[in-house]
Amino acid sequence: MDASQVSQITDMMYALRNPAGLPTYPIIFIGLSVLTFALHILFVQLMLGTSAITLIGAFSQNAYWRRLGAAMLEVAKVSVSVAIVIGVAPLLFVQVVYDPHWYTSNVLSADWVIGFIIFLILGYWAMYYYYFVNGANQDKSATPKARWSMLLSLALMLLVGFIMHSLTSQILHPELWKSWYLQQNGMLDYTGDKLHEWNLWRYAFFISLSIPVAGGMLVTYRRFKSVRSDADHAYLNWAAEVGKKWIKVGSVISTALYVGWMMTLPETAGNFATSLWGILAGVMVLFYAIWAQVRLKGEARFCSYMALPVALVIGLIVATSREILRYDILNGFFHYNFWDYKIVFDWYSTGLFFLTFAIVGGVVLSYFLTIAWKAGQTVGVYTPSAFVNKLGTLSIWIVVLWVVQFFIVGFYVWAR
Repeated sequence: MDASQVSQITDMMYALRNPAGLPTYPIIFIGLSVLTFALHILFVQLMLGTSAITLIGAFSQNAYWRRLGAAMLEVAKVSVSVAIVIGVAPLLFVQVVYDPHWYTSNVLSADWVIGFIIFLILGYWAMYYYYFVNGANQDKSATPKARWSMLLSLALMLLVGFIMHSLTSQILHPELWKSWYLQQNGMLDYTGDKLHEWNLWRYAFFISLSIPVAGGMLVTYRRFKSVRSDADHAYLNWAAEVGKKWIKVGSVISTALYVGWMMTLPETAGNFATSLWGILAGVMVLFYAIWAQVRLKGEARFCSYMALPVALVIGLIVATSREILRYDILNGFFHYNFWDYKIVFDWYSTGLFFLTFAIVGGVVLSYFLTIAWKAGQTVGVYTPSAFVNKLGTLSIWIVVLWVVQFFIVGFYVWAR
C-alpha cells in the first residue's frame, strides 16, 4: 500500500468523523474504555469458565464435580448479568472516539449486530432455564435435568463473543471497507449479512483466559466458604486444588495462543508484536501461573482472596496492550489521530458521569457486595445489621435523587 492510498483512507476516515466533537478530552474516554473493558472481559471470562464447570459437573458422575457445577452456576448467572451491564461502557467509549470505524463495522455486518442481541438473549434464557429446572433440587449431587439448555447457553455465548470479536477486528482494516461493500458484479452490498474479518488466534486467546480466571474463582470460593460452621473442608480443598491447576495450565495455554495472535498480526501493526506492550501482555498472562505456583501453597488464606484481583490487574495490562495495538494501526499506519478531535466541553454530562460512577455506583455496589458477602458466609437466613440496613436505605435515596435530577434537567433543556 503506497502513501497516496494511505492518504485516501485517512481522508475517508476523517470525512466519516462526527463533526459535533467530544464533550471532554479524548484521553478520558480512552482511559475509561480500557478500564471498563478489563472489568467487562473479566466477568465474561468468569461466566464462560464457570459455565464450563457447570457442564463438567452436569455430565460427571463424581459427586464433588456435581456440587461444584451447581455452585458455579450461581456465579455464571450473576457474571453474565454484570458482563452485560459493564459491557455497555467500553462500546460507548469506543464509538465516541473511533466513531467512523465502529459505525462502519456495524453497518457492514448489520444483520450480525442485530443477531448479537438475539443470540445473547437466547443464551441468557437458556442458562436461566437450566437454573430454574434444577434450582429446587436440594440434592446437588443428583443428575441435573435439561443439560442441553446449558450446552446451548454456552454455545450461544461463544457465538456472541465471536460476533463482537469480528466487529472489533473489522475496525482495524479501513483499507478493506470499500472492497467489503462491493460485490463481484460491481454492485454495492447493502445486506449486512457477512462477517468479514477475524483472527482465530485472538479469539481463542480471550476465550482461553476463562480457564485461569475460573481457576481463580475456585480458589476464592474455597476461602470464602471455609469460614462457615457447616463447611465441608474436604470438598472445598479439592475445589481449590482444581482451581490452582486451572490457573497454571490455563495461563500456559493462553500465553501460547497470545504468541499465535502476535505472529499473525497484519502488516499495518508494524513491530507491535516485539514492542514493550506486545511482549508485556504475554508475559503477564504467564506470570499468573508463576504467581499461583509461588503464592497459592497450602491454605494461602490471604492470597486466595487475591486470585481474582490479580487476574483483573493482568486483564488491565492486556486491555492496555490491546488499545495501544489499535492506536498503532489506526494512527501509526493510517494516520487517524483521535487527539485532534474537536472538543465542545459539556461539564454537566461529564461531571454527572463521574459522580454517577463514584457515588451512585459506589454506594449501591457497596450495599450489594456487603449483602452477598454476609449472606454467603451465614448458615441459614442472613439478617442484616442496622448499618447494612441504613446503607440500603441510602442506596435507594441516592438512586431516587439521581432519577429526579435527570428528569428535571431534561425538562429544563427541553423547555428552553
